Amino acid sequence: MTIEEELQRALSINGLTVSTNPEKGRCLITTKDFFPGDVIISQEPYASVPTHSSGSRCDKCFASRNLKKCSACQISFYCSTTCQKSEWKLHQLECHALKKLSKDRRQSLTPSIRMMVRLYLRRKLQTEQIIPVTATDNYKLVEALVDHMSDIDEKQLVLYAQMANLVSLVLQWPEINIKEIARNFSKLACNAHTICDSDLRPLGTGLYPVVSIINHSCLPNSVLVFEGSLAVVRAVEPIPKGTEVLISYIETAGSTATRQKALKEQYLFTCTCSRCIKVGLYEDIQESAILEGFRCWDDKCSGFLLRDPRFICQQCGHLRNKDEIIKVATEVKLMEDKASASLSCGNYLEASAMYKKVELLQQKLCHSYSLDLMRTRECLLKILMELKDWEGALRYCRMTIPVYQRVYPVNHPMLGLQYYTCGKLEWLLGETDNAIKSLTEAVNTLRITHGTQTPFMKDLLARLEEAHAEAAYKQLPENDYR
Repeated sequence: MTIEEELQRALSINGLTVSTNPEKGRCLITTKDFFPGDVIISQEPYASVPTHSSGSRCDKCFASRNLKKCSACQISFYCSTTCQKSEWKLHQLECHALKKLSKDRRQSLTPSIRMMVRLYLRRKLQTEQIIPVTATDNYKLVEALVDHMSDIDEKQLVLYAQMANLVSLVLQWPEINIKEIARNFSKLACNAHTICDSDLRPLGTGLYPVVSIINHSCLPNSVLVFEGSLAVVRAVEPIPKGTEVLISYIETAGSTATRQKALKEQYLFTCTCSRCIKVGLYEDIQESAILEGFRCWDDKCSGFLLRDPRFICQQCGHLRNKDEIIKVATEVKLMEDKASASLSCGNYLEASAMYKKVELLQQKLCHSYSLDLMRTRECLLKILMELKDWEGALRYCRMTIPVYQRVYPVNHPMLGLQYYTCGKLEWLLGETDNAIKSLTEAVNTLRITHGTQTPFMKDLLARLEEAHAEAAYKQLPENDYR
C-alpha cells in the first residue's frame, strides 16, 4: 500500500478524503456531515519550536511555568519530566549536535534553524525505526508539501541557501542535501502554522503535514486552534458530506486588497473564495472604504468616502479636502510612532495619553467601523488593563465589539474572546447582569471553536456559573441574606 493510500485509509475513519483540484492542488473533502463544534481532524506537529529561544516556553507543550533548562545544551527547556521524557529521543540527538557549537553560536540559533534541525532529526529517528512511522506521521508527507520554489525571488533563494548551510553546520552529516533543506525552508514558509494559546497569542511554530492539506478561504467553514502543540480543526458551520474543509491562513478583518496582498506575500497565491470574487464590485468597494478609508467631514453624517479620485461622501455627497486628509493622516502616523515607542519602554501612562490623542485624530479621519480606529482602541484596552483602570478598559472593550461583529463571522474565536474580556471586566466591576450576557455570548462562540474540555473553556464555564450564582444571590430578599 502506498503512503497516499495509507493516508486515505486513515482519514476515512474520520470522515475525510484527500482530493486534487486542478487550480488548488490537494484538498481535504468531507465524506460525512460535520456540525458546528465537531472536531474534523487533530494532529501533533512533525516538528515544532517555541517562537523565542530565551527559555520562555517548554519545547514540548509550550507551557511557561516550572521551566527547567537542559544542563547540557543550555538551549531546551521543559516544564515537567513528562514533557522531557516524551522529547528525549529527539532532544538527545539535538543536544549532542548543539553541544558541538560554540556558546555564542548556540545562543544565536533562530527558531527557524532549530525547527529545521528538529525536522531532520525526526526523519532520522523514523528512518532508523527508533520512533514509529504512521500514515499521518511520516516524512513522505513533508515531501508532498508544495514548496513554491519557482515563485520565489533570487534574494529569498539565497537566504534559504544560507539557512540550509547553517542547518548542515549544526547536523554535520556528510550526506545531507543542501538543496533539499532549502526547499524545506520554502515549504515551512508556505505550510507551517503559528501555534497559539487559547487567547490566540503566538507561542511557537509547528509543521502539521496533514493539516497543511487544508486550503484557505477568507470565509472559512472551519477554524484551526491549538491545545498545547496539538493542532485541532473544528467546524464553525454545518459542513455537508462532499464539501471542502477550509480554514483561514490570515487575519480576515480587512479589505479584499489587504487580504490578497497578505496571501500573495506569505503564501504565493491569489484567493478566489466567495469574498474575494467580489473584488471591484460596489459592495466590495464600499466595505473597503468603511474599514480602511475615510469618513464624511460632517459629524452628523455616518457616510464614507470613495477615492475616485475626489473624496466624495456616498451618503450626503459632500466633498472632503484631500490636503486636510493628508495632514491629519500625517499627524496620526507621527503620534502613533511616539505612542508605540512609549509602550515599548513600558511607560503605560504616557502611552495611554498618546494613544488617546491618536484616537481623537482618527475619529476626525476614519469611519466609526475603521480597523485602524479599532486597533487603537484595542491598544488602549490592553494598556488600561495594565494600569488596572478597569472602567476605562471596559469602555474601550465595548467600543470594539460592534466592529468585531461586523468584520468577523458569528462563530469566530476573536469575537468570542472579546466578549470574554468584556464579561470579565463587567464582573470585576460588579455589573453581574451584563457580565452574564457577555460571558454567555463568549461561551456560545468559544464552545464551538475551542470545545468544552480544555482548561481554558472549563475556566470560562466556571466563571459563567459563578456569575449566575452571584446574580441569584443578589435577588434574594434582604431578610434571606442572614
